Amino acid sequence: MKKIEIKNLVRPHILAMKPYSSARSEYEGNDGIFLDANENPLGSVCEELHNRYPDPLQIHVKDKLAQQENINTKQIFIGNGSDECIDVLVRAFCEPKEDSVIVCPPVFSMYEHSARSQNVKVIEVLLKENTFQLNTEVILSLSKNSLSKNVLRQAQHDNVKIIFICSPNNPTGNLIEQHDIETILNNFDGIVVVDEAYQDFSSNESWTKRLNEFQNLVVIKTFSKAYGMADARIGMLYANEEIVHYMNVIKLPYNINQHTQELALEALNKSVLKENFVQELIQGRKYLEQELSQISFIQKIYPSDANYILFKIEDANQLYQYLIQQKIIVRNRNSAPLLAGCLRVSVGTKNENKKFIEALKNYKS
Repeated sequence: MKKIEIKNLVRPHILAMKPYSSARSEYEGNDGIFLDANENPLGSVCEELHNRYPDPLQIHVKDKLAQQENINTKQIFIGNGSDECIDVLVRAFCEPKEDSVIVCPPVFSMYEHSARSQNVKVIEVLLKENTFQLNTEVILSLSKNSLSKNVLRQAQHDNVKIIFICSPNNPTGNLIEQHDIETILNNFDGIVVVDEAYQDFSSNESWTKRLNEFQNLVVIKTFSKAYGMADARIGMLYANEEIVHYMNVIKLPYNINQHTQELALEALNKSVLKENFVQELIQGRKYLEQELSQISFIQKIYPSDANYILFKIEDANQLYQYLIQQKIIVRNRNSAPLLAGCLRVSVGTKNENKKFIEALKNYKS
C-alpha cells in the first residue's frame, strides 16, 4: 500500500478539534436513569416515543454494514443521504479559497455544489466524448501538487485535495474503467472518491473490497436506489479509519434520527427483497433498451449499468415538453457538457415503462 499522511490533507484547524461529546456517547447500554440531556422524561406528544436523542454514532447500523462489507465499523460514516457524506468530506479536507476538487462532467452535480457552497474551487475535467471514460492524464496533470512530497503550493496546480468519480456514472450510466481509477489512486496523494450509488445495478464488484489496498480511497453508497428508501435519507461513506475520524470530528452530533436508524436496520435484514427489486429493474432496463432501439427518431442509446438510460434525439427540449404534456417526467440533460440532445429516463414499473414507450411511439405519428 502506498503510504499517505492523511493528517497532512486535513484542514489545519480541524486537527486540534475534538468530536462533540455527550454523556450518552460516553455511556454504553440502554439501561439507566438518563438525566444528562435535558430531554422530556414524560414521553412524546405523538403516539410513538421520540423523547430521547438518537445514537450519535449509529453503532447498530454500522455493525450491520460492517458485516455486510467485511470491514471495521470505524471505516464507516453515515450521513443524512450521500449529500451529507460529500459535504462533510469537503468541509473536513478542503480549505476555502485555497483548496480545490476535481469533478468530471457530465456527472452528479452535488460534488460541485458542496464545494462551491464552501468556497472551494472546482476544476472540471470533461469525460471523453462518446465513451464517457476518464481523461486520466489530464486529471493527474492537474493534481501534481503531492502534499506528501512537501512541495510548495502552486497556483497552477490549485492544491487539489479530492477527485470525485461516479461509477456507474450519473447521468451517462456507464461504469468507469477499473484501470483508470487504479491509476489515479496510485498517482494522486489526495482523496479519491468513488460514488457507487448505482453499483447494485451493475455486474462489477464494489470498491469497498479494496479499501485496505488504497489509503486514499473513499467509497460512497446509498439506501435511496436499490433499497427503495429515498425519503429516509441514508448515505454511507466507507474509507480509511483516519478519514472517517476527521469527518466525525466535525459532523453534527445527531445527524441521523432514531426512526431512520431503525429503518436502515430493517432494510439490511431484507437483502432478498432488495435483490428482487434489482433484478426486476434490470429487466425493465433491458425492456426499455429494446423498445427504444426500435424508435426511428432516437439517434443513440447509451449502454447503462444503472437504473436509468441516457438516449439522444434531434430536439431534446421539444420531446421533453411533449412528455410533460403526457404527464411523464424524465430528466432533460440537453444543456449538460457533451450531452446535447440527450434525455435520461429512469426505469419505472412495468406499466410506467409501457406508457413511456407508447408516448414515444405517438410522438411523431
